[in-house]
Amino acid sequence: MTHGFLTTGASHVSLPPLTAGPHQRRLDLIAIVATLGGLLFGYDTGVINGALEPMKEDLGLTTVTEGAVTATLLVGAALGAAVGGRMSDSIGRKKSLIVIALLFTIGTLGGVFAPNIDVMLPARVILGFAVGAASVTVPVYLSELAPTERRGSLSGRNELAIVVGQAAAFAINALIYSLWGDHAGVWRYMLVVAAVPAAALFIGMLRMPESPRWLITQARHEDALAVLMRVRSEERARAEIAEVEHLAEEEAQAHVGGLSPLGVPWIRRLVLIGCGLAAAQQLTGVNSIMYYGTQMLQEAGFSSSAAIVANIANGVTAVIGGSICLFLLIDRVPRRSFILWGFISTTTVHGCIVLAASSLPEGTTRAIVILALSVTFVFFVQLTLNVPVWVCLSEMFPLRLRGFGMGVSVMVMWLVNAGLTFAFPSVVAFAGLQGVFGIFLAVGIVIILFVWKFLPNTSGRSLEELEESFAAGHFR
Repeated sequence: MTHGFLTTGASHVSLPPLTAGPHQRRLDLIAIVATLGGLLFGYDTGVINGALEPMKEDLGLTTVTEGAVTATLLVGAALGAAVGGRMSDSIGRKKSLIVIALLFTIGTLGGVFAPNIDVMLPARVILGFAVGAASVTVPVYLSELAPTERRGSLSGRNELAIVVGQAAAFAINALIYSLWGDHAGVWRYMLVVAAVPAAALFIGMLRMPESPRWLITQARHEDALAVLMRVRSEERARAEIAEVEHLAEEEAQAHVGGLSPLGVPWIRRLVLIGCGLAAAQQLTGVNSIMYYGTQMLQEAGFSSSAAIVANIANGVTAVIGGSICLFLLIDRVPRRSFILWGFISTTTVHGCIVLAASSLPEGTTRAIVILALSVTFVFFVQLTLNVPVWVCLSEMFPLRLRGFGMGVSVMVMWLVNAGLTFAFPSVVAFAGLQGVFGIFLAVGIVIILFVWKFLPNTSGRSLEELEESFAAGHFR
């Protein structure tokens, strides 16, 4: 052990195969409870899509304050990602999720009862903090509990929960608007629904176990084994503990943890790749559609009432694409290949949207074509990008730095998201849809080159094997 590097070439404990039994069902239950954080992430980011129009009238929002209402959540999410990563490394994944559930509740109720923009914006920051912290903590928690063979499908459930939450927000928005659309405060009804899963996450996490890998970093080896015995066969649990303990001992001797390891080239490279991948996922423009889809469809030619209903197609398509990825493909296709082809697909659709928006005359045909292309774009994002990107980020960082590395990467993701979200209405007003998606097209080409050149593959090996491989400089 020298100069902050781990030794490499260490012999790995041979892991017995997974077996069926009650431990697998317990693992699935843990995933359901934890991914309520993802569901809240999706609902709270998607609900603004339909709530914004009635909120504008009720609170007297301008174009600038309209962007601020959406973007302040994302700024809060960036802060939550940075702090949440360190928090989960410090107090544990379980306690962090309990705190996050409380913040979801406070932020939701603050927005529901906000009498003006001065109260709404701080409430949105609190809610955003919870969203950002959840976006870091839930994937790490699931990846550390999951066996290698199921890590993609299990930790990827959080991304499916996110798009289910967004689709639910779109559907609930449409339902509430159809029933109480003439009420001045109809947007408050849309926001308050999020309080239900927030309460369920708080109550559920009180009964869930802590991450065994985090427990080992705290020298709580017996507790870690007890947790693994709940979600693995005894033979498999003991073999996994031996592998994690071996790596944790190496990390402790190499002083891997905190900010100082960024001076170590292989760790710094992973953090930079993680930040680049996180930014790239946002620079597809997917959240511009998920947040402003209703307004975008109005720009394309739909009426206000038709746009809020048509926008449901984006949510439904996201769930379909995410489900196919999660249940059929994620553990069968190498992550790197998946992500590379995903960016190629989305960039191609960007080009098609530019052509349609610039060449078709305003009217029904133009509106339907752009709706079909936006649905196709969302499908490709969910099929090939969102689940693999989140899973990849949760896998690539070393054990003692996992919360920090994930937090920095996701903070970058939320900052890019916030910038795009704040600018989107103004850019559409100035340059139209063809201008916005022309920018996404140009950026997409750069992203494809970045992924091809730098992104390592993280599937098919245990988290401990990945760490030793990266420490040896083997990124491809």
